[in-house]
Amino acid sequence: MQVLDRRTALQIPPVWRLGFRPFFLAGSGFAVLAIGLWIGALNGLLGTWQPAGGWLAWHRHELLFGFGVAIIAGFLLTAVQNWTGQPGLSGKPLMALAGLWLAARLGWLANLPLPLLLPLEAAFLFSLAALMAQQLWRVRQQSNYPIVAVLLLMAAANCLLLYGLATANEMLQRQAAYAALWLVATLMGLIGGRVIPFFTQRGLRRVEGVKAWVWLDKSLLACGLLLAVLFASGLGLQPNPWLALPFAAFGLGHLVRLVRWHDSGIWRVDLLWSLHLAFAWMVISALGLALWQLGLLSSPSQSLHALAVGGMSGLILAMIARVSLGHTGRDLKTPKAMPWAFALLNAGAAARVLLVGVWPQAALWLAAACWLLAFGLFVWHYAPLLMQARPDGHPG
Repeated sequence: MQVLDRRTALQIPPVWRLGFRPFFLAGSGFAVLAIGLWIGALNGLLGTWQPAGGWLAWHRHELLFGFGVAIIAGFLLTAVQNWTGQPGLSGKPLMALAGLWLAARLGWLANLPLPLLLPLEAAFLFSLAALMAQQLWRVRQQSNYPIVAVLLLMAAANCLLLYGLATANEMLQRQAAYAALWLVATLMGLIGGRVIPFFTQRGLRRVEGVKAWVWLDKSLLACGLLLAVLFASGLGLQPNPWLALPFAAFGLGHLVRLVRWHDSGIWRVDLLWSLHLAFAWMVISALGLALWQLGLLSSPSQSLHALAVGGMSGLILAMIARVSLGHTGRDLKTPKAMPWAFALLNAGAAARVLLVGVWPQAALWLAAACWLLAFGLFVWHYAPLLMQARPDGHPG
């Protein structure tokens, strides 16, 4: 509030006053639409309609670069204002960035010719990275430079996937998508490692928080980047006992963090247990992939979905529920339906990971239903908050 020109800020329509508003709203709405379309496509309910590359390529790309990246953009564009003491993106520039994201989503679904779709799709992440780099460079905030580096690596992974799409190379698309997923996990570790212990301390009104082990945080950052490189190169897609080591290190390192952060009081606060459970899914994913590398699991699919559904999407739902309340000037008390939304998402992740091998069709329907209900509840309860001005009359 202290870094904004109040009069100018209040003239902007509320939904365009700060990055979290349009991107949380659009990202969560797209989450509902995307899984609805995916289930419809799997069951032959969409007729002959095909997006660019087919439904599998679309699903693989859009979970990360449509849904996930929208929420990441909303969070970072909002957080950077607090980090740097400079005004965040708002008004027409924010509209332009959101319009770029939306144009790529529509272009992919409309099967836009690849010479038009590919640059449109690639532009968003590079634009986001440039905006973040500009604001961080102005104040020489070196502690957050790794975030820009991860964004640029995600942009590179997106370009690799798009090249695979243009050349009809299915394997290259998988390599790029899995690399991007582990870059998201790296970003989860980087940002979640800061905010989860802080939110836990504040939420439970503890006098002292858990101090970070800097050596562990840096090691996990390097390990996450290594895992992304292994997938991007294709090495991570072939079982190799030696590759179990970095996966196990990543999982066990985050397990240590979870144990250090744990407080029995979190189970009374839905905005806390939802965050901790999302991190637990990331641990399960990494350890599951370590077992697959050792030949003890038959497929990496369930472990990767543990990260995508339970980890990434679980953390997204928990974070946007909290950030939306705090930045719209409301008490950190969720609507009564949100604990059910958190529980449903975790139940859906369990169905997709644990039941799909036993009852494949039923597990997919159950996982999809839980996802749709979870994000549908968020949209229903939070859309008015994201579109209306703060009740305290402040900008933002």
